[in-house]
Amino acid sequence: MNKRRPRVIVTRKLPDVVETRMCELFDVQLNVEDKPMSRAELTAALLHSDALVPTITDRIDAEMLAGAGAQLKLIANFGNGVDHIDVAAALQRGITVTNTPGVLTEDTADMTMALILAVARRVVEGANAVITGDWGGWSPTWMLGSRITGKRLGIVGMGRIGQALARRAKAFGLSIHYHNRRRVSPEIEEQLEATYWGSLDQMLARMDIVSVNCPHTPATYHLLSARRLKLLRPSAIIVNTARGEIIDEKELIRLVETKAIAGAGLDVFEHEPAVSPKLMRLAKAGKVTLLPHMGSATLESRIDTGEKVIINLKTFMDGHTPPDRVLPHML
Repeated sequence: MNKRRPRVIVTRKLPDVVETRMCELFDVQLNVEDKPMSRAELTAALLHSDALVPTITDRIDAEMLAGAGAQLKLIANFGNGVDHIDVAAALQRGITVTNTPGVLTEDTADMTMALILAVARRVVEGANAVITGDWGGWSPTWMLGSRITGKRLGIVGMGRIGQALARRAKAFGLSIHYHNRRRVSPEIEEQLEATYWGSLDQMLARMDIVSVNCPHTPATYHLLSARRLKLLRPSAIIVNTARGEIIDEKELIRLVETKAIAGAGLDVFEHEPAVSPKLMRLAKAGKVTLLPHMGSATLESRIDTGEKVIINLKTFMDGHTPPDRVLPHML
C-alpha cells in the first residue's frame, strides 16, 4: 500500500520549476490564479493541510492558529521575514515554522543601492520628464542631483543584506557607518572600513544617507520614530527596502513635505499594499521614489527561495529538524 503523501497548501503562485518539484514530492494544492487568500481561505487552509507554504501577504495570527487542524505540523514560509506569522503561538500549538534565509541578500542589496542612486540623482524624475515630453534639451542647471561619492552612509541593521549593501556602497566611494543590535566582528569592520555606532541617534544625526536593512520585529516597530527622524540633516536622504513598519511613515512624509530632509526612496510601506496618497503626491512631484516591494524580485531569488522551502518540507516530512527552523527567541 502506498503511503499517503503529505497535504501541502501553497498560498501564492510560485515559479513553475518550484511548483513542479513540489507536486512530485507532495499532495499539493496550488494557487494558480495568484490571488491573495482571504482570512477565511487561510483559516480553511490551516485546517486541512499537513503543511502550509505562506508568503508575506498572508497574516497568520494566534486566533487563526488556534483553529488549525491537528494534522498541521509545519508552516514553511516562502521568504525570510516571518513578522506576518505568530511564531510563538505556532510553537505553543506544536507547529514548526521555517523561513528561507540568505536567498534574498544580493538582490535586495542591489535594489537598495539602486534606490540610493535613484533618489540622489533624480533618476525616476528625469525618466518621467523624457516620457512626458517635458525635457527641452540639455541645460547646465536643470535636474541637478547630489553626488554620492564621499558621502556618509548609515546602515540600520548590519546583517547579511546590510553587509552586502556596504560592499557595494564602498565601491561607490561612500563612507560606511552602521548601527546594529550586535557589533560585527573586527574582521568584517576592517574589510568594509565600517564605523560602528552604539547610539542610533548619534549616527542618524551625522549621516548623508540612511538605509534601513533590519528585520521587522516588535523591537524595531517605528525604530525610526518621529523623534529620531527629526535628527536627520536637511540634506539627508533615507531609503527603506526592509519593512515599512520600521519607519514612522506619517512623520517621514511631513519631513519631506517641509523640506526638513531632502528625499526618500521606499520599496516598502507601513500599510502595504496601500500607499499613502500623500506619498503618491510627493512621488509625482519628484520628492520621493516609490517601488512596489520588488527588492528581491528576481527569478533567481524566487527559485532559490522555493528550493529552500522544498528542503524544509522534505526534511521535516522525513522526520528530521528542518535546517531553517525559526524560534521566538530568534526574532
